[in-house]
Amino acid sequence: MRTMEAENVIEMLHITKEFPGIIANDDITLQLRRGEIHALLGENGAGKSTLMSVLFGLYQPEAGEIKKNGKVVKINNPNDATALGIGMVHQHFQLVDVFTVLDNIILGAETTKLGFLQKKEARKKVEALSEKYGLKVDLDARVENITVGMQQRVEILKMLYRDNEIMIFDEPTAVLTPQEIDELMATMKEFAKEGKSILFISHKLNEIMAVADRVTVLRKGKYIGTVDTKDTDKQSLSNMMVGRPVQLEVVKEKARPGETVLKVEHLTVPSHTQKRDAVHDVSFEARAGEILCIAGIDGNGQSELIYGLTGLEKCSGGTVTLCGHDISHASIHHRSADMSHIPEDRHKHGLVLDYSIEQNVVLQRYWQPEFESFGFIKSKAVREYAERLIEQYDVRSGQGPVTITRSMSGGNQQKAIIAREIDKDPDLLVAVQPTRGLDVGAIEYIHSQLVAQRDKGKAVLLVSLELDEVMDVSDRILVMYEGELVGQLDPKTVSVEELGLYMAGAKRDPVPEEV
Repeated sequence: MRTMEAENVIEMLHITKEFPGIIANDDITLQLRRGEIHALLGENGAGKSTLMSVLFGLYQPEAGEIKKNGKVVKINNPNDATALGIGMVHQHFQLVDVFTVLDNIILGAETTKLGFLQKKEARKKVEALSEKYGLKVDLDARVENITVGMQQRVEILKMLYRDNEIMIFDEPTAVLTPQEIDELMATMKEFAKEGKSILFISHKLNEIMAVADRVTVLRKGKYIGTVDTKDTDKQSLSNMMVGRPVQLEVVKEKARPGETVLKVEHLTVPSHTQKRDAVHDVSFEARAGEILCIAGIDGNGQSELIYGLTGLEKCSGGTVTLCGHDISHASIHHRSADMSHIPEDRHKHGLVLDYSIEQNVVLQRYWQPEFESFGFIKSKAVREYAERLIEQYDVRSGQGPVTITRSMSGGNQQKAIIAREIDKDPDLLVAVQPTRGLDVGAIEYIHSQLVAQRDKGKAVLLVSLELDEVMDVSDRILVMYEGELVGQLDPKTVSVEELGLYMAGAKRDPVPEEV
C-alpha cells in the first residue's frame, strides 16, 4: 500500500505570496494526488491564479516550499515547471495570433536536427495526440482565425506535446459553449484515468461537482479547507467560498414590460471571416422593464449583432432605433448617452489595462461637469467616484482607485466594468456574458443588479451562453442560429432540452416581425 507521502505528486506547503498592498496567498498548503482532479475554488481575488502561477514558476513565493514526489523542488520559471512535467492553460490564452496552430503548439519545444526544424515529426506527434484525445484542430489555421474553444484545444495540445503529467487549468470553461464544456470535462477525466494529475480552477459549482475528486477552498488569500466532492454539495461549497449563505437561484417579480426602448429592423452585419453575413435580416424589440435574452451557441452572430447595435461594427443594412431616435449611423460616443455596454471581451473592449481603476471608471464620462472644469479633470471628484464604486460593487484591488487594472483578477476587472456601465443609469443596458469568470457571490450580485435595472424601468438586453443564466434571469428569450433569429421562447414554459434544439438549429419557428 502506498504511503500518503508517495501518493501526493505535488505538495505546496505554507506558501505565502505578497503584492503591494495585498497578501495574495497567506500560508496556503495544497496537496495534489496522482491521478486525481483537484478543484481550486474561491471568490474573485481569493488567490487561486496566484497560487497556480507560483507552481508554474511565474511568481516566486515569499515563504513556503514545493515538493514533487516528496522531494523539495525550486521552480524559478515556466521552463523549470515544464522540465518537472507541469503545464498550465491560462485563463487568457498564451498564444501568438499570427502563428499557425502547429507553430503555437511546438513553440519553445521545437524538434531540431542540425539546427533545422523537424516540423514533419512534430506534425505527426500532434496529429496522433489530437486523434487519441478527440482534440480536433486545423494545424495550418492561424490562431487569430479560430474560435476560443479551438484555441483552448491548442493550449491543451501544447501540454500534451510536452508530455506534462501535472496539468493546471485556470478557469478553463469561462469562454466555452455548453457542448465544449462537456467535451473538456470528458477529456479531463480521460487524462486522470491515465494517471495524469489535474488542478482545476473554477467558480462553477456544477462543473466541480461533476468532475472533481476533491476541492480546496480559498477565501481572501487564506486556506479554508479541503473536502471530497462526494461528501459535500453546492450550497456548502458556496458557503465555504463566500463565508455566508448564497442565494443560488435568481429572485425576481414578474416582468411588466412597457414602452419599446430599442427597435431593430432588418439588421444585417457582414462577416469578416465568411462569405455569408454574420447577422442576416434580424428584427426585434426590447422594452422597458424586461430582460430580453439573446441565446445561442457561440459563433452564431450574437457578437456581431451586439457590435452592430453598439457601433463597434458597421451594419450593411437595416435600422436601429433607440429611445425613438435612429442611431443606425451614430458614433459610439453618441450611442453611449442612452446605452451602456458590458462587452464580452473585457480586455479588448472593456478596459484600458494599463490605466488605473479610477481612470477606467470615468472613461466615458470624464468630460462631464462632475469630473471636468475648463478642460482640466477634477482628480478629487474622480477619486471619490471610483472609491464609491469600489465599495458599492466590492471591487477588490491592492491599492484601491490607483490600482493598475492589469494587475487585478479577471473577475474584479469584470466588476469594475459592470460598476461603470450600470452607474451611468442608461435606458438600455446591453450585457454580454456579464458573469463570465465570476464566483457565485459575484454572480448573485450581478443578477440582482440586472433585475434591479429592469425593475427601475430600464430595458436589459442580455447575451449569454450559460443555459442556467438564460433560463433564470431572462423574461423573454430569442434564439440565434447562423445569424438569424429562429425562435422566441418563454423561459417559464420552455425546457432546457427544447432550448438546446433551437440553439443547435434542429428546431425553428418564424419569429414575428414585432417581437
